[in-house]
Amino acid sequence: MATAAIEINHLTKAFGTFKANDDISISFYNGQVHALLGENGAGKSTLMNMLSGILRPTSGEIKIKGQVVDLHSAKDATDLGVGMVHQHFMLVDAFTVLENIILGAEPTNAGRLNKKQARAKIQAILDQYDLELDLDAKVSDISVGMQQRVEIVKILFRDADVLIFDEPTAVLTPQEITELLKIMRKLADEAKPSS
Repeated sequence: MATAAIEINHLTKAFGTFKANDDISISFYNGQVHALLGENGAGKSTLMNMLSGILRPTSGEIKIKGQVVDLHSAKDATDLGVGMVHQHFMLVDAFTVLENIILGAEPTNAGRLNKKQARAKIQAILDQYDLELDLDAKVSDISVGMQQRVEIVKILFRDADVLIFDEPTAVLTPQEITELLKIMRKLADEAKPSS
């Protein structure tokens, strides 16, 4: 049997005496799209935040590619190939699409920013997943659906194997939801699991 991209065993997250997640066990495999459903306050975002290193579990374990991990930050998760698209995007409106994608992961050459290298890598990602983005547009000038696409490409630029979306359709129009589902299917077909 294939090794799970992410496996969680008996994961619990408590805030004081309140348990947001209690004894959760589940496995996610490459090439699959999973949806966690539940009412507001059910603990979905808390679980996603633990898997992406934003929150630490109170107990239980997280395995990434078969190895038990101790995630202390989102950077730890990113370094292990796990990225998250948050419900409220983490973009700088005054920056261009390209600048937002590379922010925090800027390629350099002899200590200097190498935008040509970044642009080439981003374009390869756009081509691979049949995505369109104007890399020179300001984020403040693009639609919410395009901003979400920037977040997806930002994660792929960091070589993520697992993409986690927190309430991905909450702010999208019906047409943008259809486009997002096509993107998720393409990612799954390319063995980038989405949760």
